[in-house]
Amino acid sequence: MKRFIDTIVNIYKIEELRNRILLTLGFILIYRLGSFVVLPGVDPIELERVSEGATGLAALLNLFAGGAFSRASVFALGIMPYISASIVMQLLGIAVPSIQKMQKEGESGRNKINQWTRFLTIAITIGQAPGYLALQVPQQAIVNPGFWTFTLPSIIILTTGTLFVMWLGEKITDRGIGNGISLIIMIGIIANLPTAFLFEWDHQMGDTGGGLVVLLVEIAILLAVILVTVLLVQGVRRIPIQFAKKMLGNQQVQGARQFIPLKVNAAGVMPIIFAQALMMLPITLVNFSQSDELTTFAAIFNDFSGFWYNFIFAMLIIVFTYFYTAITVNPQQMADDLKKNGGFIPGVKPGRDTANFIDTILSRITFPGSIFLAIIAILPAFAIKAGVTTNFAIFFGGTSLLIMVGVILDTLQQIESYLLMRHYDGLMKSGKLKGRAGAFGMTG
Repeated sequence: MKRFIDTIVNIYKIEELRNRILLTLGFILIYRLGSFVVLPGVDPIELERVSEGATGLAALLNLFAGGAFSRASVFALGIMPYISASIVMQLLGIAVPSIQKMQKEGESGRNKINQWTRFLTIAITIGQAPGYLALQVPQQAIVNPGFWTFTLPSIIILTTGTLFVMWLGEKITDRGIGNGISLIIMIGIIANLPTAFLFEWDHQMGDTGGGLVVLLVEIAILLAVILVTVLLVQGVRRIPIQFAKKMLGNQQVQGARQFIPLKVNAAGVMPIIFAQALMMLPITLVNFSQSDELTTFAAIFNDFSGFWYNFIFAMLIIVFTYFYTAITVNPQQMADDLKKNGGFIPGVKPGRDTANFIDTILSRITFPGSIFLAIIAILPAFAIKAGVTTNFAIFFGGTSLLIMVGVILDTLQQIESYLLMRHYDGLMKSGKLKGRAGAFGMTG
């Protein structure tokens, strides 16, 4: 405990780190306050009375938006249109040569891609806003319905709200601590945790619940799942590499020995997001079709705790894990970079053999990583079958848990780097002062 308090004190002493954390907390507070501001023209009391609540994909979006989706907030669409635009730009970067060229142009290329992503975010938000208003805002809750009086102003406000949230995320990344977009999503998820825990408390402590012992067992299992998720996120396979000896002047410098860290879960949470989007497709088609056969088929995808839903979901996650790893990790490029910098893997020839070796290792570690990812993704279904309330069960795995663990670890690593950097500078300064004092005969 004393070490933890000392760390907090050290964080407060570093002015830059302290200001970054306070600025991040301020931006997060603005986002949370904005998520409670209801769209003009919507009666919040009537909305709560007639709303049936978000289900399916809408429930997932509501989770990421911290409840703003179901409250018809000005931030109802949240940051998800920006995430969708980023995914589209990543996929286009694989297929479109001009975008590939921009990716290799350094800072200027990244700025162009970011600008295109912002424009695409506006287009996606304008396309999603009418659908959100039609499906999630009941007519009874609209004070003055009509295209010019409500729909058009709401589309503009929702688009502006998404752009403002995107701006907050970028400012957190530039001036705060951690990745701003990821932090905003994580805060939205954590905001639902207290309410979910209270629901589970009432359920277990009620007449039909298992009591305090069952609740403590659930919390212990949740902590164990979090521990396994941390191991999955942090797990890496290190490939040793050796750099050739170099001549600096008249001296020969020994080549450095380093490692290539290949992550067990290089795809992160993206396979789950892709798989969930695909699983929602049959339900979406049913809304536009009156076919009885299609309705019967889609019923399988509407049972989130059913066997076939979770089996297909797990298989899709495994497939998408390999797919996303293949498009994000390029063994050939890694082999070329090693060859250009005079590096090689001991016992492996540079060039094609190195690329094949890295690809083989990557395939071997991706398989267990995809299996673990699929298991974590379907754990909420097992929790629901075991009697856990749906609101609390979603924290036992799936997208929410992976995002929370990944973002928290990334933020803590950034804070740790600031602390280590400050400590390292202090040692260097004291060493220089001591060396100068010794040079003038002042030691001892």
